[in-house]
Amino acid sequence: MPPLLDGLRILVLEDEFLIAMDVEQLCRDYGAGDVVIARDLAEIDRKSVASRFDAAIVDLMLGGTSTLDFASRLRESGVPFVFASGYSDMDEIKVSFPDVRLVTKPYSGDDLVEAVAAACGRGPLV
Repeated sequence: MPPLLDGLRILVLEDEFLIAMDVEQLCRDYGAGDVVIARDLAEIDRKSVASRFDAAIVDLMLGGTSTLDFASRLRESGVPFVFASGYSDMDEIKVSFPDVRLVTKPYSGDDLVEAVAAACGRGPLV
């Protein structure tokens, strides 16, 4: 596998344990240096996100709580991210985050890794 995520520190916001574990392993398989899973926004020190992470994978809802405000803060702090979600009504995402890629669940590992790599300015899979 090409090291598309080589050395990146990635934050994974995902409340479904098995999905979070799969995403963590996928990121590591593609070269990520560090992967941190947060299942709730309360687990994150929001002030240090920009200095601790190079990218984020954000589920739209964590335990019934929207992550859109957090995503806005990621964008303001310059942390590239992608949304990964199973929700089908994505109009608000398209309007509020037109340049952020949405990878819909169920997604393939390659789709997710390619989206994160692209968000970080790295090339797509060949």
